[in-house]
Amino acid sequence: MPKDLPSKLQGPNIVPMENQGIDDLKAALGPVEEWPIGRLFGAATRLSGPLVWRIIERHGISPAGYFLLRQLIVEDGMRPGEAARRLLVTPATITSVVDTLERNGHVRRERSYRDRRGVMLRITDSGRQLLAEKSAPIGRDLQRLYDVVDEADEPAVRRFLLNLISKLENYSPDEEAKGDGA
Repeated sequence: MPKDLPSKLQGPNIVPMENQGIDDLKAALGPVEEWPIGRLFGAATRLSGPLVWRIIERHGISPAGYFLLRQLIVEDGMRPGEAARRLLVTPATITSVVDTLERNGHVRRERSYRDRRGVMLRITDSGRQLLAEKSAPIGRDLQRLYDVVDEADEPAVRRFLLNLISKLENYSPDEEAKGDGA
């Protein structure tokens, strides 16, 4: 742990940053306006995740179900393990989500024609219709959430996010070895 953190964030009783509220972080780390970009991005990420899920839930669909249906629109016939990997959830979560979507007629499981042991997920017409009904209102609500960038700042913010995405996609464990070993 870096030694330059305030005493509140050091020692045996430390609460991990991801378990602290933004007010705890402000109190311990000083004014948000002075935080480094990485810390700001991390805080925004932690705050936005639950909000995005609540926005989607308000539209009567589980967020995991919504994102799975969107994934199946792009690549129908995906295996459950691949869907879990792409949605960054566990295989158990995908199983539960698919059970619910299947019970409601939005997806169906099919045996793979190549490998009879394998299962493929298929979106149904009902799933397509549900996605068509929900996507525009959810998209509008999410746009309102993220509509915080002034038009003049958009090119710089876009550049930053594209560079960050590229770095995250290409990050290797070798870069971790470059740290100070603490």
